[in-house]
Amino acid sequence: MRFPQTTLSPIRAPDGNILFFRTFLKDGDPKPGVESVKKLLRVYPLAEANHPPEMNFVNISGKAFNTIGPSDYSFWDAINQVIQHEPRDAMDPFTLGFLASIGIEKGKPFAPDERMKAILKEAAAVGDATARTLAYKCRIKEAYFYPNSAWVTPFVGNSYKFEVNGARLLDAYSFFFFYATGITPAMTEKMVGEGSQYAVAFVDANDDPLDGGKTYKLHLPPNIPAKDFWSLLLYDNQTRSMLQTDQQYPSVGSQTKGLQINGDKSVDLWFGPQAPSGHENNWVQTAPGKGWNVILRLYGPLEPWFDKTWRPGELEVVK
Repeated sequence: MRFPQTTLSPIRAPDGNILFFRTFLKDGDPKPGVESVKKLLRVYPLAEANHPPEMNFVNISGKAFNTIGPSDYSFWDAINQVIQHEPRDAMDPFTLGFLASIGIEKGKPFAPDERMKAILKEAAAVGDATARTLAYKCRIKEAYFYPNSAWVTPFVGNSYKFEVNGARLLDAYSFFFFYATGITPAMTEKMVGEGSQYAVAFVDANDDPLDGGKTYKLHLPPNIPAKDFWSLLLYDNQTRSMLQTDQQYPSVGSQTKGLQINGDKSVDLWFGPQAPSGHENNWVQTAPGKGWNVILRLYGPLEPWFDKTWRPGELEVVK
């Protein structure tokens, strides 16, 4: 896992849990953000407010580790661990009722018999496949930014609660929380020149899944509507983490050193196993045999993004 453009800073809280949050680069350097966190952040139980313990800042840069949630029977063991660890009011009664119906209750052992284990094993696999389908081949019409386009929003209904007219959009809810981790109200707010906006593409201009063995070209028209900066970041479909290749960072954007900008202020970008000659600074490496997807991020999004007078191109197969 690697964190370009912005950095997700890991911190071990006094209770042993790892916290992640995002800081921004300053002139392409993550160091000022890291120093600010170390200087200002303190996490501790309220009971220890008068004598807060020292923070333990963990440097995970360059280290390989697994952040993928389980999709087999062990998923249920992980859920049970959460239920036993957290207070009862950490979850709503509806969710707790569902879990209780399969034997997961706080203060009680989770000990399904062989029949129930077989059911839960199949349920985890089917649930994982369903969530992948909802995300990677989205059938929600309202998720698409434009007609005949691959670009989708992970915030269907423009609601961080994924609710429309008081009803939760279950497919959209599952899509987002399978693909991403956390959400805040600010992610769905329209704030011209502030905050951020996101668009995701899982398929190319022919509606085919993005293939790590092929080369694609993406055209971004002039005047990309980002006051602060923009970026495109590649993710591995299998791990849902950043794509791991020989490149240090699987990304390209306005902060990329040596980025080539066309005379009309448009930008052409390439994605593939090898860099097209002469376009090395506008290229992100992919890995043959691995499916991938890409997020376009706009920081400080401008009105042309919201009124859709500016529209990114589609991913065209070059070879």
